[in-house]
Parts: sequence; structure tokens; C-alpha cells
Amino acid sequence: MKRGKDYIGVGVGIVVFNDEGKIFITKRGQACANDRGKWEIPGGGVEYGEMREDAVVREIKEENDIDVEVLEELQTSDHFSPEEGLHWVTTSFICRYVGGEPKIMEPTKCEEIGWFSIEDAEKLDLSGISEHDLAAIKKRYPNGVKMQR
Repeated sequence: MKRGKDYIGVGVGIVVFNDEGKIFITKRGQACANDRGKWEIPGGGVEYGEMREDAVVREIKEENDIDVEVLEELQTSDHFSPEEGLHWVTTSFICRYVGGEPKIMEPTKCEEIGWFSIEDAEKLDLSGISEHDLAAIKKRYPNGVKMQR
């Protein structure tokens, strides 16, 4: 049985901001099950018995080798795609970048990475859930996100 297909998957979105207020975004690889070639806020699945905040820290370390501090919950979204037979419930968290050199740790899943202003991120070919998260960020932080160390 596969989560997100045979039963609803529980995921996390990892909205990472650096000290300049730029957001970390990744481009999905061709081996991904959906949204291939789209830019997205990184994320992943919550493991059985794992707290969502712990999944945030684990997933971003596994996928991009960076360390983050989870600050707050942004929103929870349904990612439902009948044509692909997918259903995930994902909670996105605002995080502060605290260290590590971002890199692509899973090259079949991720083609590119980068730090973007919110305005530049909006110009990317984003996944639907990432568009939804960016809209929530702009609504909550109309003057931009400032991270303080």
C-alpha cells in the first residue's frame, strides 16, 4: 500500500526564509510522480510516529542538506488530484534557515534549487500547492518576511 494513493498521505511543506527574506524553492525532477518540472516549496511525507515539525527538519536535511528552525504553522492544504489518483493533506511551516550549504541530495527528484524573492518566486512555473502557500505568505506578511538571528 502506498500513502497518498491507497490512503491519504500526511505531508509537510517547508517554507524556508534566509536572513535576506528570500525563500528556498526547488524544481521537481522528471522521476517525480506528479508536477514534473514545476518549481515548489520543498516538503515530504510524515513517517508513522513522527511529529510534523520533526518531519520538516528531517526532510529538508535529507533532500537539501540544510538546517532549519521551525517557527510557525502557515496553513494546511488538501492536494487532491483525481487524474493521478493522489490525495495528500499537507501542513506548511514557516522556517528560518540556520545553516548548511544547500545542495541537491536526490537528483532524480530535484533538478534545480535557489533562493528567490517572493516576487521572483511568483514568476516561476509553480506547483499548485506552492502557489497556494505563496498567496498565504503574502496575506500573512504583506510587508515581506524578515528573519532575525
